[in-house]
Amino acid sequence: MYVVTRLVDGIDVIGNDQATLGSTGTYLWVALLFAVVNSVVGPVVRLLALPFVMATLGLFLLVINAALLGLTAALSDRFSVDGFVAALLGGFLIAVFSWIAELLLPLKVRG
Repeated sequence: MYVVTRLVDGIDVIGNDQATLGSTGTYLWVALLFAVVNSVVGPVVRLLALPFVMATLGLFLLVINAALLGLTAALSDRFSVDGFVAALLGGFLIAVFSWIAELLLPLKVRG
């Protein structure tokens, strides 16, 4: 989340320096909130939007990521997203960083 706020104009986290963990805690809170929104609301939205995802060959997933980022901003007063283009670019960067993390840290499931 920190890298996305530094790369994208229009996505900001307002740090709380008086908190126990300072601004770092604010970034962790926003990342946790986005993870919860992405885990709970994301699958439902992706399932309902499946025809659009299929029709656009997956590009509509970028719009869904932008919407989830906007929902996270609506739920937190310490996180703001200014406009659809910023949300779209931020959602794209988060998807890219998640993909890279999955490549570097493979999850091994024992069966």
